[in-house]
Amino acid sequence: MEYSRIVAVTGMPGLYEILNSKTDGAIVRSLEDESTKFVSSRVHNLSHLESIEIYTTGENISLSDVFNAMKNSSEAQPDIKDTKALKDYFEKVYPEIDTERVYASDMKKMINWFAVLQKHNVDYTPKEEALEEGSEETPPANVAETLETAGEKVVMEVTPDAVPEVAKTKTTKAKKKKTEE
Repeated sequence: MEYSRIVAVTGMPGLYEILNSKTDGAIVRSLEDESTKFVSSRVHNLSHLESIEIYTTGENISLSDVFNAMKNSSEAQPDIKDTKALKDYFEKVYPEIDTERVYASDMKKMINWFAVLQKHNVDYTPKEEALEEGSEETPPANVAETLETAGEKVVMEVTPDAVPEVAKTKTTKAKKKKTEE
């Protein structure tokens, strides 16, 4: 299960894995009871966990940074019903968290989500960090882009050699136009 496919759905408790997306919603599977359902985008919003950021006293941090701090901490997780214990826990685990802007309800979600991710052995290390750690990927030499314009699909292939040719063509046309005037 990939961290990039895990979402929180507004109005629905727990976490979900996106199985398939459609124009009017998505088909998701609950990580708690493994049930599959369609979630309409007209009624619900889907928030990818990898896109969620947490307020700190400095720059915002990604949710995965907090999960990593929780994983590496020796602090026992608090009872989620005790607001003071939640704040104390997060001040010890990640002292930079802005407890004035990160509400107790958000802290409860982070504790619950962390438990679910641990249960399912989801790797929440951001892809940027994974690339920095040694798995270097090189971009392909030829890049094909698909553009949709008025219902038509146009495929454009960009190669390193094609870019200078386009620039030369535009320059030649501009020079030709100036000489004609």
